[in-house]
Amino acid sequence: MLQLNFIRENKDTVLAGLGKRNFANAETVVDDVLTLDQKRRDTQRELDDVLAQSNAKASQIGALMKAGDKVAAEAAKAETAALKARSKDLGDALRQVEIDLQAVLVTIPNIPHSSVPAGRSAEDNEVVLEHGEKPTLHDGAQPHWELIKKYDRVGGPIIDFELGVKITGAGFPVYRGKGARIQRALINFFLDEALNAGYFEIQPPILVNEDSGFGTGQLPDKEGQMYFATDDKLYLIPTAEVPITNIYRDVILPENQLPVKNVGYTPCFRREAGSWGAHVRGLNRLHQFDKVEIVRIEKPENSYAALEEMSLHVQSLLQKLELPYRVLRLCGGDMGFTSALTYDMEVWSAAQERWLEVSSVSNFETYQANRLKLRSKLEGKMSLLHTLNGSALALPRILASILENNQTPEGIRIPKVLVPYCGFEMID
Repeated sequence: MLQLNFIRENKDTVLAGLGKRNFANAETVVDDVLTLDQKRRDTQRELDDVLAQSNAKASQIGALMKAGDKVAAEAAKAETAALKARSKDLGDALRQVEIDLQAVLVTIPNIPHSSVPAGRSAEDNEVVLEHGEKPTLHDGAQPHWELIKKYDRVGGPIIDFELGVKITGAGFPVYRGKGARIQRALINFFLDEALNAGYFEIQPPILVNEDSGFGTGQLPDKEGQMYFATDDKLYLIPTAEVPITNIYRDVILPENQLPVKNVGYTPCFRREAGSWGAHVRGLNRLHQFDKVEIVRIEKPENSYAALEEMSLHVQSLLQKLELPYRVLRLCGGDMGFTSALTYDMEVWSAAQERWLEVSSVSNFETYQANRLKLRSKLEGKMSLLHTLNGSALALPRILASILENNQTPEGIRIPKVLVPYCGFEMID
């Protein structure tokens, strides 16, 4: 959430940033915030004045009674009662204007970093770099949803989409045999690489409360995309970012504990909007999937260097998996609601002949920290910290690309770095 004083002091900057995001009715919304903010401050000042008058009158009553001036004392009591009634009305008005102000503030997305390109959709994203050679596949090569049918063992393929439909529904595949083992191998590989890079492992809950969803910006913006346990009022997490970042909600971190570098593996749950076509077939879009997430908390002056470091970490994973990839800087119209700058990493799927997004790495600056009340005393002043996170990595499209890019007439070759984790070199 944007800070009120930032909006108040930088209206033109806020409007320019919202314009880069193509945010509708930006000037009206910002003016509403400033009007409500002024009303809040005016009401607070009046309330403070009335309370001061009430306290002064209350202190006079005892002295007047002691002096035997009952008439003046009774008049003071009447004035005090009127002031108390006025203070109650002002307190109620203050609470309501604060609610109204908060309701508008939470609709405003983060302001993009100056390096974010203008644009309205994914077509306007900027390609930062491209790495690796796209593989040339043999005749008869297939996309993963067809390829897996060739490896039917003990009554089903290594990834069984139909069985998932039977048990739960579309978007909940069952991984079997070597399919399950390569999933586990990827999770352990990603975790080990993060630990080697100095991250601290966390295994968080996969259900969170409303305060946690609000703290990282999933609520109220993405409420329709989250699974909700109605009776308990708990949300299944869309990413480990939510519980891991919320560890630090309402926390004042000592400066000597910065930076914070955490990593966690969790299953993730998203109620993706239904659509049709090859771009959402198989592992390309799921309701439940596994992901390893890196989360960082940084001093403001260090956060963009940390973002670049996180990007390089994700790239190193893709290089070790021998996957051709590219890095995109997202345009204003394609960025997440809470992000100030996002890099997307996409791998090349040779069988589908298209790029598949496998990671987003983002800097939220103070946007989440303001919601979380996550602070530190820096140079003698209480300051909001910067939060960052990134997928390192999400498994489904990584697995799809490994299966497709490494298929041969003899079987599917496992990337060398995963062989010690899998215990096998081929799926055949």
